[in-house]
Amino acid sequence: MNTLIFRTITPVLTALMLLFSVFVLLRGHNEPGGGFIGGLIAASALAIFGIARGVGAVRRAIVFHPLAISGAGLLMSCSAGLLSVVFAVPFMTGLWIYPEIAGVEVPLSTVMLFDIGVYLVVVGAITSIALALEEREIE
Repeated sequence: MNTLIFRTITPVLTALMLLFSVFVLLRGHNEPGGGFIGGLIAASALAIFGIARGVGAVRRAIVFHPLAISGAGLLMSCSAGLLSVVFAVPFMTGLWIYPEIAGVEVPLSTVMLFDIGVYLVVVGAITSIALALEEREIE
């Protein structure tokens, strides 16, 4: 299935899927979606890119090892829960700050930190599995 059309359209399709995965991640705070579903969409995009261009191209595109991405996401998710303990509120209680960035007040929360962590865990783990399977298929 490695046709010229597939290899040509894959970078565009991958970019659109990654953009949509970030949209689903950010939207999932108030509506259906979130870190898990967004991470699955992003991992699917990277798997499609790997099928079309090869494992080496995916590894160069994501820069970091997939398990390092997963570990960073796990650290972010755990820190979101531990921040609530530091502020003497029940574990996993959402905490909010409102910094002003470029003159606009931006609400940020530990819930968003948790969602981004879950997103990174899913992307890293599923991408690692997909790349391992694709490498075995080549041999």
